Amino acid sequence: MPEGLRERKKRQTRQAISDAATRLFLRDGFEAVTIAEIASAAQVAKMTVTNYFPRKEDLALDQHEAFTARLAHTVAERRAGESALAALRRAYLAAVERHDPVLGFSGPEFVRMITGSPTLTARLRELHEQREDALAEVLAAEAGADPDDLAPRAAAALLTAAHRTLFRQVMDLTLRGLDAGEIGAAAARGAERVFGLLEPALAGYAVR
Repeated sequence: MPEGLRERKKRQTRQAISDAATRLFLRDGFEAVTIAEIASAAQVAKMTVTNYFPRKEDLALDQHEAFTARLAHTVAERRAGESALAALRRAYLAAVERHDPVLGFSGPEFVRMITGSPTLTARLRELHEQREDALAEVLAAEAGADPDDLAPRAAAALLTAAHRTLFRQVMDLTLRGLDAGEIGAAAARGAERVFGLLEPALAGYAVR
């Protein structure tokens, strides 16, 4: 269905606010920038900023919705005969090839902005936890697990820990000055290693 004029305008406004905020955060640091300054730079009202982004942290981490939903969605849409582990490995490697920002691909200035802000590092931890919760819920539904069954939660913890480890690797390599191609190659190798470690426990779990 074609995008309507109102939807397009809302999307453009959201993007303009996000872009203005990112420019200010990179220049002045996340903690120093105010919502009023972002509104002024984006030429909108302060209330407009908070309507689109209720939390200041989400102006910097504007991929947060995709970040928290991606793993659960991948498992829910996995192929016939595919385990949750296999689906997530396949999706991760495909995302590495396109240097997906959700995996941590960004410039060193952006990574320094995150690691240099206690507020953003705390928010990132929270997003990792939300991602685990979403994945556990899908795994429980897909496996038809009883409410007291700890297997979906344990599997989600292992799988999100793998992604968290790989996310940190991408950020660390970015700070070391590697280019996207080098980071992607290292991330692909790391993924094979990390997901391979989970094979004994999860290769046969949540197979569609």
